Amino acid sequence: MKTLVIVAHPNLEASNWNKSWVKELHKNDDITVHELYNTYPDENINVAKEQQLIEAHDRIIFQFPLYWYSTPPLLKKWFDSVLLYGWAYGPEGTKTAGKEIGVATSTYGTAASYQATGSNRFTLEEILRPIEALAEFISASYLPHFSLNDTSDVTEERLVKSSLDYIQHIKTVKPVVVK
Repeated sequence: MKTLVIVAHPNLEASNWNKSWVKELHKNDDITVHELYNTYPDENINVAKEQQLIEAHDRIIFQFPLYWYSTPPLLKKWFDSVLLYGWAYGPEGTKTAGKEIGVATSTYGTAASYQATGSNRFTLEEILRPIEALAEFISASYLPHFSLNDTSDVTEERLVKSSLDYIQHIKTVKPVVVK
């Protein structure tokens, strides 16, 4: 299975977690890493190039830090620009059918804060529901997300474990079965 990880972090060099994940991803020949903010510093997305990348891969993982309960702005722009009618959906839009789509996200908040009774009031599953809906809309399968909470707690041991767990997740996760 060919996997594409689309990394959307506005300042990857300043991120302990996302930078560590990307470093570990690069050690895997069967994973293509595509850094949006690096590729498009002017935010002028090459739609044809992006669509070719999607077509060449079976599994697409969107990796980003949670920003105000959503994706960073360039990833939202990417969704709007790349996943077009007639290509990703609509009568002739079959290019994403059968793909697998997942999310890897990091949060500053603790796991407990992402519960109905927590300070954020919603679970990560609920917050990520728009991406799950996107996957369904473009006839892709949705994968359970990978997340790392409490990113202020940085230790070398935690960085290494998280990075290895992330690779394991990408390689073994199975699509969500909708009943």
